[in-house]
Order: sequence, then structure tokens, then C-alpha cells
Amino acid sequence: MTDRPTPGRNPIARASGESRAIHHKLRATSKAKLEYDMQPLIERHGDDPVQRLTKAHVDELVADLLAGGTKTSKGRTRRPWGAIAVNKFSQTVSMVLADAQRQGLVARNAAEHVDPVAVSHHSVDTYTEGEVQTLLKSIAGDRLGHAWELALCGLRRGEIAGLRWPDVDLECKTLSIANNRVDAGGKAVENDPKSAMSRRTLPLPDRLVSVLRTAKARQAAERLAAGSSYRSGEYVVSNERGDPYHPQVLSRYWQDAVKSAGLRPIKLHAARHTAATAMHLAGVPVAVIAAWIGHKDASLTMRLYAHSQDDALKAAGDTFNRVVTTS
Repeated sequence: MTDRPTPGRNPIARASGESRAIHHKLRATSKAKLEYDMQPLIERHGDDPVQRLTKAHVDELVADLLAGGTKTSKGRTRRPWGAIAVNKFSQTVSMVLADAQRQGLVARNAAEHVDPVAVSHHSVDTYTEGEVQTLLKSIAGDRLGHAWELALCGLRRGEIAGLRWPDVDLECKTLSIANNRVDAGGKAVENDPKSAMSRRTLPLPDRLVSVLRTAKARQAAERLAAGSSYRSGEYVVSNERGDPYHPQVLSRYWQDAVKSAGLRPIKLHAARHTAATAMHLAGVPVAVIAAWIGHKDASLTMRLYAHSQDDALKAAGDTFNRVVTTS
């Protein structure tokens, strides 16, 4: 007979674990994120019965996370969280409490009416065409240059980290997205692409075919030099021993490459934004951009990835010099 939780003796930490367990369809990454989002509440109230949690407790934590200075379970001091992260915390707590409510453990959801924090607008950084050319010249001899070229062609970090040579056809000049290697609570895990539209086959530009051929030849030389100590070598982006990289390691190496090129720092994911923006400014239909980057909703593509840049806005303004006349 299983030990079923009963009202009055179910601590918050246990309720959080049970919530993760009943969401069977959650990926490992999503479960790790749920656990991460719940940590501030568990650290402060984890041993308290879930029935005693009040809206005031959650509101207090929201304020403290925004201000910074809360302590982790390892004794580290947290930096202030941004509005988006804090809102995700509130939403996650509300989801866990909703699960507890459905199980009859609590009569009400204490986080249901916590006010969201106002999120200020932040424009997404992208590189201009000139900056992309500068970066491409700088990474020409970089051992991981092909990874950054894939990013500038619109692939996600997880798609780059999980790309395998059997999914690349250099003769037919195609690349298939069939594997995703992502971070889940500090561990690299692999799963299917994010959605059905994320699983896609893309034509390879001639430049990228050449870059990938060079990378494959380099890996073959590394395999020969390493001998029996070389690993699978199955991944397109791997270290000198043939092991795939942790996604966070790729982000660090990207920052090194950007710094070496003398460019302003942008995140690795912003290279994906740069690709979508470049296609948008070149007149590629939004539906085609969405298909290329793996979105099922073209409106989401426009909202998240397609941005105008200063040079493009200036060119648009110059059209008035040609069509507006004065008497």
C-alpha cells in the first residue's frame, strides 16, 4: 500500500517533487527548470506544511528575489533576479499549488493571485551585415568556427551541440535537425527537437558545405593523432577527444570568439536572431523564415526574431528623399 500524502503533513518540498512526478510529458530540461524555479521557496519554506503557505509568503519572496541577497541551499548569495525570472518563479509556484489543490491537499492556491512584475521592453541585439563579415573573417582559422557559422545560419545552441555527422549530407548539401543537446540542471541531456517544426531538413549554402568539410577533415586528423583514446567522433561539434560539448561550454567559447573579433558581446542565441533578421531584411517571406528556423507560428517569428537595424531604418528613411519633393 502506497503512502499517500494527506492534508496537514505534506511539506512544500514534497509537494514540489510530486508535482514534477505527475507531469509525465515534461522533458528533463523542463523538470530541471521547474526544480530551479522552486528552489527559493523550498529553501525558505520547504519544511513547512503546504497548507500554511500564504500569498504574503510568496509576495515576500518576489520582493526579495527582485532585490537580491537571498541565500541558496549552498550558502551562496543570489544576485537580483529580473522581472521575467521572478514571474516564472511565481507561475511555477502557482502550478505546483494547483497540483496540490487538485489532489485535495490545499483548499486554495496561495500564489494564484500574485501580481506579475512589470517587464520592461528590451530590444534584442543582433549583428549587422558588416559585423557578421568581421566575425566570419576572425573565425576563419578557429577550430570551432563551423559552430559559429551554424549559429549564424539560424540553428539553436542545442541543435548545434547535438548535430551529428549522419545528419549532414555534404554531397546533397543538406542538414537535418534530428537531435537536441541541452542543459538540464547543469547536465547535458539529449532529446528530440523542441517541436515537430523544429525537426527539419535545410539546404546547405556552399560556404557552409566547405566549412563543414574542413571541420570533418580536422576531426579525422584528430582521431588519427589520438588513436584508441578518441571517442565516438559522431558529433559535428566536438572536442579534440571526439566528445560533444556541453551547451554552456559552447556559449563561453562563443564569447571568446566574439571578443577576439573585437565585436560587442551578444549571446550565442542572438546569432539566431541575426540570421532571421538578415533574411527578413533581404525580403524573405516570414513563413519561409519560420520554416527555416523551426517555428510553427510565423507571427512568433516576427515577434521574437525579425528586427530592423539602424542601417535598414536609414535606408528606409532615404526613400523619402527620392519620393518627397518641395515646391
